Amino acid sequence: MRKKNYAMRYVAGLPAERVFPGAMNELGQILPVTQSLPTDNVLRIMVWNIFKQQRSDWLSVLKEYGRSSQLVLLQEAQTTPELVKFATSNYLTADQVPAFSFPQHPSGVMTLAAAHPVYCCPLREKEPLIRLSKSALVTVYPLFDGRLLMVVNIHAVNFSLGVDVYSKQLDPIGEQIALHKGPVIMAGDFNAWSKQRINALQRFASGMELQEVNFTNDRRRTAFGRPLDFVFYRGLGVVEASVLVTQASDHNPLLVDFKPD
Repeated sequence: MRKKNYAMRYVAGLPAERVFPGAMNELGQILPVTQSLPTDNVLRIMVWNIFKQQRSDWLSVLKEYGRSSQLVLLQEAQTTPELVKFATSNYLTADQVPAFSFPQHPSGVMTLAAAHPVYCCPLREKEPLIRLSKSALVTVYPLFDGRLLMVVNIHAVNFSLGVDVYSKQLDPIGEQIALHKGPVIMAGDFNAWSKQRINALQRFASGMELQEVNFTNDRRRTAFGRPLDFVFYRGLGVVEASVLVTQASDHNPLLVDFKPD
Protein backbone atom coordinates (compact mmCIF):
# COMPACT_ATOMS: atom_id res chain seq x y z
CA MET A 1 0.00 0.00 0.00
CA ARG A 2 1.32 3.42 -0.92
CA LYS A 3 2.21 5.55 2.08
CA LYS A 4 -0.03 8.55 2.66
CA ASN A 5 1.63 11.89 2.08
CA TYR A 6 2.02 14.20 5.03
CA ALA A 7 3.73 17.46 5.98
CA MET A 8 5.62 18.19 9.17
CA ARG A 9 4.50 21.40 10.86
CA TYR A 10 6.85 23.40 13.08
CA VAL A 11 5.47 26.06 15.43
CA ALA A 12 7.39 27.80 18.21
CA GLY A 13 6.77 26.25 21.62
CA LEU A 14 4.94 23.21 20.23
CA PRO A 15 6.15 19.73 19.25
CA ALA A 16 6.41 19.04 15.53
CA GLU A 17 3.24 17.43 14.18
CA ARG A 18 2.21 15.54 11.07
CA VAL A 19 -0.37 17.24 8.86
CA PHE A 20 -2.26 15.11 6.37
CA PRO A 21 -4.07 16.39 3.26
CA GLY A 22 -7.25 18.26 4.15
CA ALA A 23 -10.57 18.48 2.37
CA MET A 24 -11.05 21.32 -0.08
CA ASN A 25 -14.07 22.60 1.87
CA GLU A 26 -11.60 23.76 4.52
CA LEU A 27 -10.90 26.69 2.21
CA GLY A 28 -14.04 28.35 3.52
CA GLN A 29 -12.71 28.48 7.05
CA ILE A 30 -12.66 32.03 8.48
CA LEU A 31 -9.69 33.18 10.57
CA PRO A 32 -9.14 36.45 12.49
CA VAL A 33 -7.81 39.29 10.34
CA THR A 34 -4.72 39.44 12.59
CA GLN A 35 -3.63 36.17 11.00
CA SER A 36 -3.82 37.40 7.44
CA LEU A 37 -1.18 38.28 4.82
CA PRO A 38 0.39 40.70 4.16
CA THR A 39 0.92 43.09 7.02
CA ASP A 40 1.75 46.26 5.06
CA ASN A 41 -0.20 46.00 1.77
CA VAL A 42 2.84 44.51 -0.03
CA LEU A 43 3.46 40.78 0.08
CA ARG A 44 7.12 39.81 -0.25
CA ILE A 45 8.06 36.23 -1.03
CA MET A 46 11.47 34.57 -1.16
CA VAL A 47 11.98 31.44 -3.29
CA TRP A 48 15.19 29.47 -2.83
CA ASN A 49 16.60 26.01 -3.39
CA ILE A 50 18.77 25.99 -0.29
CA PHE A 51 20.95 23.01 -1.37
CA LYS A 52 20.37 21.10 1.89
CA GLN A 53 22.24 23.85 3.77
CA GLN A 54 25.56 22.45 2.56
CA ARG A 55 27.25 25.86 2.21
CA SER A 56 28.34 27.98 5.12
CA ASP A 57 26.47 31.25 4.45
CA TRP A 58 22.93 29.90 4.00
CA LEU A 59 21.74 31.07 7.42
CA SER A 60 23.08 34.62 7.06
CA VAL A 61 21.26 34.97 3.69
CA LEU A 62 18.02 33.70 5.24
CA LYS A 63 18.37 36.06 8.19
CA GLU A 64 18.99 39.08 5.96
CA TYR A 65 16.34 38.48 3.30
CA GLY A 66 13.97 35.93 4.81
CA ARG A 67 13.01 38.07 7.78
CA SER A 68 11.62 40.77 5.48
CA SER A 69 9.56 38.20 3.54
CA GLN A 70 6.14 37.05 4.70
CA LEU A 71 6.44 33.84 2.73
CA VAL A 72 9.63 31.87 2.19
CA LEU A 73 9.44 28.92 -0.23
CA LEU A 74 12.46 26.66 0.21
CA GLN A 75 13.42 23.60 -1.79
CA GLU A 76 15.91 20.95 -0.60
CA ALA A 77 15.34 22.23 2.92
CA GLN A 78 16.82 19.88 5.50
CA THR A 79 15.21 20.06 8.93
CA THR A 80 18.41 20.70 10.84
CA PRO A 81 18.09 22.32 14.30
CA GLU A 82 19.46 25.59 12.87
CA LEU A 83 16.79 25.85 10.16
CA VAL A 84 13.96 24.82 12.46
CA LYS A 85 15.08 27.41 15.02
CA PHE A 86 15.19 30.15 12.37
CA ALA A 87 11.77 29.16 11.04
CA THR A 88 10.01 29.02 14.40
CA SER A 89 11.70 32.20 15.66
CA ASN A 90 10.65 34.32 12.69
CA TYR A 91 7.42 32.77 11.36
CA LEU A 92 4.14 31.57 12.79
CA THR A 93 4.35 28.27 10.91
CA ALA A 94 6.75 26.22 8.83
CA ASP A 95 5.41 23.27 6.84
CA GLN A 96 7.75 20.77 5.22
CA VAL A 97 7.07 17.75 3.02
CA PRO A 98 9.74 15.12 3.82
CA ALA A 99 10.95 13.75 0.50
CA PHE A 100 13.93 11.75 1.80
CA SER A 101 16.44 11.72 4.67
CA PHE A 102 19.92 13.14 4.09
CA PRO A 103 21.72 11.89 6.11
CA GLN A 104 19.38 11.82 9.14
CA HIS A 105 17.21 14.95 8.80
CA PRO A 106 14.36 14.87 6.24
CA SER A 107 14.81 17.04 3.16
CA GLY A 108 12.09 18.50 0.95
CA VAL A 109 10.13 21.64 0.19
CA MET A 110 9.37 23.88 3.17
CA THR A 111 7.07 26.91 3.30
CA LEU A 112 7.60 29.47 6.06
CA ALA A 113 4.67 31.82 6.60
CA ALA A 114 3.75 34.84 8.72
CA ALA A 115 0.18 33.47 8.98
CA HIS A 116 -1.36 30.13 9.79
CA PRO A 117 -2.53 28.15 6.75
CA VAL A 118 -6.19 27.23 6.55
CA TYR A 119 -5.42 24.37 4.18
CA CYS A 120 -2.41 22.12 3.60
CA CYS A 121 -1.87 19.45 0.95
CA PRO A 122 1.53 17.69 0.72
CA LEU A 123 2.46 15.91 -2.52
CA ARG A 124 5.33 13.64 -3.51
CA GLU A 125 6.49 12.11 -6.79
CA LYS A 126 9.29 9.55 -7.22
CA GLU A 127 12.12 10.16 -9.64
CA PRO A 128 11.69 7.35 -12.20
CA LEU A 129 15.41 6.63 -12.54
CA ILE A 130 16.94 7.16 -9.09
CA ARG A 131 13.68 6.36 -7.17
CA LEU A 132 14.10 9.24 -4.74
CA SER A 133 11.12 11.50 -4.15
CA LYS A 134 10.60 15.12 -5.07
CA SER A 135 7.98 17.04 -3.14
CA ALA A 136 5.44 19.81 -3.51
CA LEU A 137 3.26 21.60 -0.97
CA VAL A 138 -0.04 23.42 -1.47
CA THR A 139 -1.03 25.79 1.34
CA VAL A 140 -3.72 28.46 1.59
CA TYR A 141 -3.57 31.65 3.66
CA PRO A 142 -6.10 34.42 4.30
CA LEU A 143 -5.25 37.80 2.79
CA PHE A 144 -5.97 41.10 4.54
CA ASP A 145 -8.60 41.92 1.90
CA GLY A 146 -10.63 38.83 2.75
CA ARG A 147 -9.51 36.63 -0.15
CA LEU A 148 -7.66 33.34 0.21
CA LEU A 149 -4.19 32.97 -1.32
CA MET A 150 -3.09 29.56 -2.60
CA VAL A 151 0.67 29.01 -2.46
CA VAL A 152 2.33 26.14 -4.33
CA ASN A 153 5.93 25.30 -3.41
CA ILE A 154 7.44 22.73 -5.77
CA HIS A 155 10.67 20.89 -6.44
CA ALA A 156 10.07 19.18 -9.76
CA VAL A 157 11.40 15.76 -10.74
CA ASN A 158 14.77 16.01 -12.42
CA PHE A 159 15.97 12.69 -13.86
CA SER A 160 13.36 11.40 -16.28
CA LEU A 161 13.10 10.57 -19.97
CA GLY A 162 10.48 12.63 -21.74
CA VAL A 163 7.95 14.69 -19.79
CA ASP A 164 5.36 12.09 -18.73
CA VAL A 165 6.47 11.96 -15.09
CA TYR A 166 7.15 15.70 -15.11
CA SER A 167 3.58 16.39 -16.23
CA LYS A 168 2.26 13.74 -13.83
CA GLN A 169 3.72 15.71 -10.93
CA LEU A 170 1.96 18.88 -12.12
CA ASP A 171 -1.44 17.20 -12.59
CA PRO A 172 -2.57 17.07 -8.91
CA ILE A 173 -1.34 20.64 -8.45
CA GLY A 174 -3.51 21.67 -11.38
CA GLU A 175 -6.50 19.96 -9.76
CA GLN A 176 -5.95 22.05 -6.62
CA ILE A 177 -5.54 25.32 -8.52
CA ALA A 178 -8.60 24.65 -10.67
CA LEU A 179 -10.76 24.36 -7.54
CA HIS A 180 -9.41 27.58 -6.04
CA LYS A 181 -11.15 30.83 -6.98
CA GLY A 182 -8.74 33.28 -5.35
CA PRO A 183 -5.18 34.45 -6.09
CA VAL A 184 -2.39 31.93 -6.58
CA ILE A 185 1.40 31.91 -6.31
CA MET A 186 3.23 28.88 -7.71
CA ALA A 187 7.01 28.91 -7.35
CA GLY A 188 10.07 26.77 -6.83
CA ASP A 189 12.73 24.76 -8.61
CA PHE A 190 11.00 23.38 -11.70
CA ASN A 191 14.09 21.71 -13.20
CA ALA A 192 12.91 22.98 -16.59
CA TRP A 193 16.23 22.29 -18.31
CA SER A 194 14.87 21.05 -21.65
CA LYS A 195 12.65 22.52 -24.35
CA GLN A 196 10.10 19.76 -23.68
CA ARG A 197 9.96 20.62 -19.98
CA ILE A 198 9.70 24.36 -20.62
CA ASN A 199 6.86 23.74 -23.07
CA ALA A 200 5.04 21.46 -20.61
CA LEU A 201 5.43 24.02 -17.83
CA GLN A 202 4.22 26.88 -20.00
CA ARG A 203 1.20 24.87 -21.17
CA PHE A 204 0.36 24.10 -17.56
CA ALA A 205 0.70 27.74 -16.47
CA SER A 206 -1.41 28.94 -19.39
CA GLY A 207 -4.12 26.38 -18.62
CA MET A 208 -4.22 27.58 -15.01
CA GLU A 209 -4.29 31.25 -16.13
CA LEU A 210 -0.98 31.90 -14.36
CA GLN A 211 1.44 34.62 -15.42
CA GLU A 212 5.20 34.27 -15.16
CA VAL A 213 7.22 36.76 -13.13
CA ASN A 214 9.94 38.37 -15.26
CA PHE A 215 13.31 39.35 -13.82
CA THR A 216 15.05 42.32 -15.45
CA ASN A 217 18.55 41.42 -14.28
CA ASP A 218 18.01 37.69 -14.62
CA ARG A 219 20.70 35.85 -12.66
CA ARG A 220 18.72 32.69 -12.04
CA ARG A 221 20.52 29.35 -11.96
CA THR A 222 20.45 27.76 -15.42
CA ALA A 223 21.04 24.32 -16.92
CA PHE A 224 21.64 23.95 -20.65
CA GLY A 225 20.98 27.69 -20.92
CA ARG A 226 17.49 27.50 -19.36
CA PRO A 227 16.45 28.85 -15.94
CA LEU A 228 15.41 26.31 -13.32
CA ASP A 229 13.56 28.51 -10.83
CA PHE A 230 10.26 30.26 -11.61
CA VAL A 231 7.48 32.23 -9.97
CA PHE A 232 3.97 32.19 -11.45
CA TYR A 233 0.93 34.07 -10.18
CA ARG A 234 -2.64 35.16 -10.76
CA GLY A 235 -4.95 37.61 -9.01
CA LEU A 236 -2.02 39.74 -7.82
CA GLY A 237 0.20 42.47 -9.24
CA VAL A 238 4.00 42.46 -9.28
CA VAL A 239 5.65 45.50 -7.67
CA GLU A 240 9.27 44.38 -7.92
CA ALA A 241 11.16 41.19 -8.78
CA SER A 242 14.86 40.55 -8.31
CA VAL A 243 17.43 37.77 -8.13
CA LEU A 244 19.92 37.73 -5.28
CA VAL A 245 23.38 36.58 -6.35
CA THR A 246 25.01 34.48 -3.63
CA GLN A 247 27.41 31.60 -3.10
CA ALA A 248 25.34 30.27 -0.18
CA SER A 249 23.67 27.67 -2.45
CA ASP A 250 23.89 26.32 -5.99
CA HIS A 251 20.73 28.36 -6.73
CA ASN A 252 20.19 32.11 -6.39
CA PRO A 253 17.19 33.24 -4.32
CA LEU A 254 14.25 34.99 -6.02
CA LEU A 255 12.60 37.95 -4.29
CA VAL A 256 9.19 39.15 -5.47
CA ASP A 257 6.94 41.87 -4.04
CA PHE A 258 3.23 41.45 -4.81
CA LYS A 259 0.28 43.76 -4.29
CA PRO A 260 -3.45 43.05 -4.50
CA ASP A 261 -4.65 43.08 -8.09
